[in-house]
Amino acid sequence: MKLIQTDKAPGAIGPYSQAFATNGLVFTSGQIPVDPANGEVPEGIAAQAEQSCKNVGAILEAAGASFDRVIKTTCFLADMGDFAAFNEVYARYFVSKPARSCVAVKTLPKNVLCEIEAIAEV
Repeated sequence: MKLIQTDKAPGAIGPYSQAFATNGLVFTSGQIPVDPANGEVPEGIAAQAEQSCKNVGAILEAAGASFDRVIKTTCFLADMGDFAAFNEVYARYFVSKPARSCVAVKTLPKNVLCEIEAIAEV
């Protein structure tokens, strides 16, 4: 197993890693919309989805993967009412249409509106 870390995505805020690669796959931890440059969270679901996607992309890149190699994502929304707006942003990044689960949850870390995790081929 290889630990994947980059300063182009937020550092872990708990006892976990940004990602691990093993057997030709990379497994990212869920990425919330924290800007790694300043620690801030943008306002609104579209901006938050954009930042979460950028964070996932930075980790994929650090692992030697990319969005077009993503096999599966799991997406968490604080409000399923944000589903359409979230999808609009998500679709610009995950153009290969990987398998996906998307669920609404009661609360996300830092009270953000979304979180995305991915599994990709390296």
